[in-house]
Amino acid sequence: MVNFAIFATYMSLVTLHDKQFKPYITADAIHTRVEQIAANLSADLKGSFPLFIVVLNGSFIFAADLVKMLKFPCEITFVKLASYEGTGSTGKVNEIIGLTENVENRTIVIIEDIVDTGSTLEKLHDLLKHKNAKQIKTATLLFKPLAYKKTIPVDYICMEIPNDFVVGYGLDYDGLGSNLKDIYVLA
Repeated sequence: MVNFAIFATYMSLVTLHDKQFKPYITADAIHTRVEQIAANLSADLKGSFPLFIVVLNGSFIFAADLVKMLKFPCEITFVKLASYEGTGSTGKVNEIIGLTENVENRTIVIIEDIVDTGSTLEKLHDLLKHKNAKQIKTATLLFKPLAYKKTIPVDYICMEIPNDFVVGYGLDYDGLGSNLKDIYVLA
């Protein structure tokens, strides 16, 4: 049970644990961009029967909304990789739940909640190349171009944001905030 002292909303601010967050991106704005990304994916991947690999936990809401809007059949699987502790990236990617599907000669779409340094994306990309995936694409809800340190292309970006810490729409701060329908930024 969540103690409401650590999950309280006051005058548009949301308090999670010891930090306050202010409204940043509305649910309506998110929905509009997810629809556009779904349309782009539908046009680009029509007829390819791709495998969508959803990076848990943060991508689950984005992935659910996105795949419902696609206009072609696809398969979905999940992996759990972690690189965050508190509000910052540790720089080390830990594989908690690994890939079990055969990806050989398949078109793969990695679904990420947020791409910042790119370390998680790079680890997953390398794994998929090693397992002989035919084509690897990436779709992300949020992209932080100022934090991105890798060269792997991010093919489908819902929104670019500064290098700020955000919660909501699947993204959390130490387990709290992922159920917020809007995205909030650290106040």
